[in-house]
Amino acid sequence: MLKRFMCLVLILCTLTPVAVMEEAEISPRAQLIEDYLHVAKELYEEANGRLKRAHYAGDIYVCKNFTTHVFSEVADSYRMAEFPDAALYVPDNLPKDECTTHVYGCEWKDISPEEGNPFIVAASFRYDASLSKSENEKLAREFLMQAQRGDYFQMAAKYYYGTGAHSMIITGDYNPDTDTILWCDSNMKGERKDGIRYGKVQFDAEKDIDWFVDAFCRKKYGATLYRLREDIVFAE
Repeated sequence: MLKRFMCLVLILCTLTPVAVMEEAEISPRAQLIEDYLHVAKELYEEANGRLKRAHYAGDIYVCKNFTTHVFSEVADSYRMAEFPDAALYVPDNLPKDECTTHVYGCEWKDISPEEGNPFIVAASFRYDASLSKSENEKLAREFLMQAQRGDYFQMAAKYYYGTGAHSMIITGDYNPDTDTILWCDSNMKGERKDGIRYGKVQFDAEKDIDWFVDAFCRKKYGATLYRLREDIVFAE
């Protein structure tokens, strides 16, 4: 009886590491998220609190450039299963002259997955003038509560640090216990020196969602959460 028991223990000990390894396996989609967030964290750590130039069109520390740069640094290793020949990239913002119902900065260009857009619209908010301010705020809060780690967040807003379009990446799921979200970005905060704009890089920054609601829940303003498609695979 003891022998049988010991044999069973040995078998379980042999199988357990395999089971643990299987549980620890990460999907290509999850790995892509970890990869571009890792690049963002490296840039944050390299900046070490110093402001980085965010003035010229090619500067990677301009807010939109930052979010597209961290993705492009790792995108070549991934594809979409449905469109394996399409190289992945983050679409540009919808041009100002095409923003007919709301101000510039609420959304991206509508690029198809066949062309390389691996994101879907997970949720969106546009201020509805037919509703009251409080009704809009309720919808804006419900919108932000859907934020997940790895989502790209695009908003047109007016807040303490400035007015206009801003791009960031969510680094942690919405936390219902604290009513907050975590994110990374560049140039939300910054200053000008000798006429040149410099921005601060942030990682795992945290704010109450009402701070964001106050920023983008305004007439003609809004925001969009973009989420990676489920069929992300490793490039062959």
